[in-house]
Amino acid sequence: MTPERHRDFAERITRSMEKLTTTDYEAVIEGCMLAGTHWFNVALHEMGMSAPDQDVMHVEYMVVHERRKAWLVSPAMVEALERIEDMRALHVRGNADGGERAAAAALLCLEVIREAATDAKPLGLTSPHRGHVSLST
Repeated sequence: MTPERHRDFAERITRSMEKLTTTDYEAVIEGCMLAGTHWFNVALHEMGMSAPDQDVMHVEYMVVHERRKAWLVSPAMVEALERIEDMRALHVRGNADGGERAAAAALLCLEVIREAATDAKPLGLTSPHRGHVSLST
């Protein structure tokens, strides 16, 4: 998916979430996961770390070296999406206490991811095989 299309989806999901409050914590956390994943892909595509046909669905399922490269370039973004993923397990699929606090934290994490995506610029790290990044010069 192109960065523009990811951005459109992320913005639409975020607008829909404006109707929610943290008492709707399952929906807030799930919405943050969906929008955050789109913003995450915007960042990776804009930085040249993945091609439009190589979208990430979950940080936890990224190939280890690709996740490490993303973390080296933008640790806050990777950690924010991982944190939202962790909240899903506890508060969307689970029944842990503190759902409203988790929803508020998920919204903060979403903002971290959105800012990273908005600020993303090509890094010039992509090898001739797009999507395979080398951090050496």
